[in-house]
Order: sequence, then structure tokens, then C-alpha cells
Amino acid sequence: MNLQNFFAELKRRNVYKVAVAYAIVGWLLVQVATQVFPFFEIPNWTVRLIVLAIVIGFPIALVIAWAFELTPEGLKRTEDVDLAASARRPRHRAWIFVVIVAGAMSLGLFFLGRMTAPSKQSGANEVSSKSIAVLSFADLSPRHDQESFSDGMAEEILNALARIKNLKVVGRASSFYYKGKDVNLKKIGAELGVAHILQGSVRNQGDQLRITTTLVQTSDGVQEWSNTYDGKLADVFNLQESCARDIAAHLDVVLGENGQQRLVDKTTDNAEAYALFIEAQTLVNARVGDNLPRAIAKLEKVTALDPKFARAWAKLAVAHAVLPQYVSGDWTANLNLSESAAQRAIALDGDDAEAYAALSYVAFSRRRYVEMVAPAARAVALDPEDFTANYWTANELTATGRFTEAEAMIDQIVNRDPANALALYYKCLLRWLAGDKPAASRMAQRAEALGLPLGGFTLAFISAMQGDYDRGAPQYARAMQALGTKFTSAELETIYRGASMVEAERAAGLRVIATRPDDQYVPVLHLLLGEPERSFAEFEHSSTSLPYLNFLWYPDAWSRKARQSPAFQGFAKRIGLLDYWKKNRWPDLCSPTPEDGLDSFTCR
Repeated sequence: MNLQNFFAELKRRNVYKVAVAYAIVGWLLVQVATQVFPFFEIPNWTVRLIVLAIVIGFPIALVIAWAFELTPEGLKRTEDVDLAASARRPRHRAWIFVVIVAGAMSLGLFFLGRMTAPSKQSGANEVSSKSIAVLSFADLSPRHDQESFSDGMAEEILNALARIKNLKVVGRASSFYYKGKDVNLKKIGAELGVAHILQGSVRNQGDQLRITTTLVQTSDGVQEWSNTYDGKLADVFNLQESCARDIAAHLDVVLGENGQQRLVDKTTDNAEAYALFIEAQTLVNARVGDNLPRAIAKLEKVTALDPKFARAWAKLAVAHAVLPQYVSGDWTANLNLSESAAQRAIALDGDDAEAYAALSYVAFSRRRYVEMVAPAARAVALDPEDFTANYWTANELTATGRFTEAEAMIDQIVNRDPANALALYYKCLLRWLAGDKPAASRMAQRAEALGLPLGGFTLAFISAMQGDYDRGAPQYARAMQALGTKFTSAELETIYRGASMVEAERAAGLRVIATRPDDQYVPVLHLLLGEPERSFAEFEHSSTSLPYLNFLWYPDAWSRKARQSPAFQGFAKRIGLLDYWKKNRWPDLCSPTPEDGLDSFTCR
């Protein structure tokens, strides 16, 4: 075959023109499908079908162009066309305009799509060089009995770094999650999204203190900086300040106030008191087991050693406030102790966010819902990133039915501290209240994997909704026992099965509850077994507090029955919820019905 004649024949038969026009018009169709179809929610499979049809059609169009020619008499086979007459016919250039217009439209849609497509978030796939996680410090004391002190020292340096505005510092729970785990630093950096990791050790012997710190680059695991800080325990604040400033300088982070910003406040002159305080702080964070009683004992000694130590009073207020929930104790007595400690802290330091958070929590636990608002707002305003202030405010919003607002606060905590088990548990609860079972289940499992069994509540109720009470019973029992109930696992499983509303199972559950009428969770358990009126009365006349209100907003039938009960109207008014809603905002699931009366409302 003569190639020159072949290409001339392709040109004569308009195959080139058809190929160019087809390619440009085809590209236009692809742009229309990909850029316009999504606005009309047309399924993606239609876009794929159009692209496939265009690809398949291309060789077919070329074959047709070769085999046929468009004449004034219509479409004819090329070999049947009079070549001389065809050559004499004037050439129309309309196809050129079609190509130009289609090409212009294609380019316009292409660039429009690029400009309107959501841009990648900075840092979504890239780690900021101004980011760090502080791992728990090793205890190198001679007797290896300073673990809580070492952890507390790491937390103090973490808190100091967190005060630097332009430095991302991962929260304590996420950083300390890797304690005792054999995970390489590169993987930790990837999981936490940080460019640097600070490791360290503490040797505390007598009044001598040595802090050794090492900064590692997570991209390659290479040590980039190290230093040792020696001094007396009385110099601990200056040692911490020097360490935090050296890290900031190495990371080239600008401190505020022309570099004069103080990162570590000297909160006490008593070295022994401070050493005990940071040990107690670690125990309060742990919550479960005997940690809270041990923390309270240490904090009482701290405040005896230095009655002017405001942070110690604030931490004591937190410990007393949560003790009845996580361990045991008299609610009234502990709330009185918590309030007194918080007031002492504020008298010493009017800007202590944790003390205001404790005051709000005490008011909430006493069912003074209107009173809890101001100290909570003050706490968050003083320290927008303080975990206690944000977590307890979210807790209060959830309990009063405002879980959309609560979730926004919890999301902020999880973004800063992605392995914070308490925040993850509340996130799973809020996803469950919103009806998002898959997300609720994922968050509950993460919370449990981090050592907090409360996620079992959500997992148990998901199991119940699926009719799988055998799977849900142990999940529920495990979660309830973590809250300090005196019911045994077997008894709790029996009560949980009663939520199926099968009368025999329900009766068995009620008989079990009757054996321990003084347990603080009896009002919750009667709610679960479809006895809202009895439950309301028990809660109203008890000193029990926190977990109860959350259960009123569950998507389960027993919870819906409670909030739609006529008795709920009077109950909400008597305990102060109604007044709180009127002065602030109504819960997500309820709205006022003034046409039925001044205090009337309806819930779905």
C-alpha cells in the first residue's frame, strides 16, 4: 500500500475532520456530564456510561467516515460517489465553527470545574512543621516509684507548649496513649498528625531533679535535638520554662508579647506540694478504680502544705465532683466539698478556668440548671482549649437535650485530642442520639479500645435495636459496672433483657431492681424498663445526678415513652429544666406549645 495515497484518501474522505470534531465534541460531553450532572444528583453510573459510549463510538465514527460520504442526495457509500462531481462541490466550513464552539465550551467547563472544586485542606495530607506530641516521660528515679510524677511532668511541659499560639500540640490523652506500647515514632507521628515528638525522662531524688528531653522528627525518626535540665525541685518551674522555650526556639515558633510570654506560671513556692500535685493530677485524669480517692488524699495534703495553691484547690474540686459517679460516695457531701474547693481556688486566682467549670458542674449536679450557665461560659472564655471546661459544658448541653451544640464542642476536643476516650464516648453517644448507628458504633468501639467501657452503653442499645439481647447484655453490664453500681453483672444482664418489653423478661428485671432500692442507678433502670412515672419520682427525690438526664434523649422506644409521657411535663418543671429551656434554648427534640398552656411543650 502506498502510504502517501492512503493518507490522501483519509483526507479526501474527511476522516481527519470527523476524528477532530468527534474528539472535541466528545470531550465537551464528558465535561458536561462530570461538571453538571452532580448538581442534579444524577447517579455516577450515568457519567461512566457516557464516557464508555464516547470511547466505543470513536472507532465506529472513523469507519463510517471512511465508508460513507454526505452528498446533496443523502448519505452514500464512498465508492458509489462521483469523485469528479464531489471534488467540484464547494467546501462548507460549518464544521470548523462547530469545532471551535465545542472546544471553547469544553475548556470553559474544564477550568470552571477546577476553580469550583473543593480545594484540599492545608494539612489534610501534609503535616505542619509546627506540630508536636509530648509522650509520657520515663521514670528514672532510683526506686522507680515516681511514675505519676514523671507523667505529671510531661503533662506540665505539654501544657506549657500548648500556650504557644502558633504551635499545634496534641492533647494529653492521645499522646499518653502510647505509653508502654512498642510503636515506632514514625507511626505515632502519622497517627497523631505531627512533625515532631518529644520524649523524655525524669529523675527525682530527694530535692534534686533532672529532666532529659529529646525531640524527634517523625518523618524519618531522626533525633533532631536533645537537652538535660538539672536543678533542685524548687527550681522546677524554671526548668520547665527553659525546656519549653528551647523547643519553641528549635521549631522556630514565635512567642507572643515580643518573645516575653511566660509559658509556665509559678503556682506555688512549696516544692513538695507541687510534686504531690502533679502526681494527683495524673490520678484525677485516670478517673476509674481507686485513682480518685488516692488523688483526693494527695490534694488534701497539697492544700495543707500550701493553702494558697489555687490549681490544687481547683483540681480537688474536680475530683470531689466526679467521685460519686465513678467510685462511690454521698452526692450531697461531695458536691459541698467540690463547691468549697472551687470557691477557694477562685478567691486565690479569679482566672482559674477549671474552678469555674467545677462550679458549673456542681450547679448542674444539684439540678440548678439556670445557675450552671454563667460559670460554664466563664470557664470556656478563660481557656477555650481547657478540656474540663469544654467537656463538662458539652456534658451539660447533652443532658438538657441540646446535643447539636454539644457535638460541636466535643468535635473540637476530638480534633485536638483524637485518642481522648471520654470525648470519644460522648461523641458516640451524640451520634447515637442523632440516629447515626454506624458512626456511634465506631466511636464506642474506639472508646472501649482505649480502656473506657462506657462505650458499651451505645453498643448494647444498638444490639437491642437489632433484637440481639444476648450480645448486648454483657456490653450493658460492663458499662454500668464502670459507673459504680452495686448490681452484679448477672443482675444487670437480667435488667437489660427486660428492656425488650417481653413481659416475662420485664417482670424479672423489675424484681431484680427491687432487691437494691438504694442503688443510685435505680431511676435509670426503671426508665429502661418502661416505668417513666416511677423513674421520674425516684430521680426527683434522690440526690443522684449525672447519667440520668442523658437517657431521656435516646432514640429507643423506652426513652421516647418517657419524654412523651404526660408526667414529663410536670417533672421537667419541678426539677428546673423547663425554666432553663425558657431562658436559654429548647432541647432538640422538644418545642413549646403555648396554645395548650403557659408551661406546655411537646417532645418527639
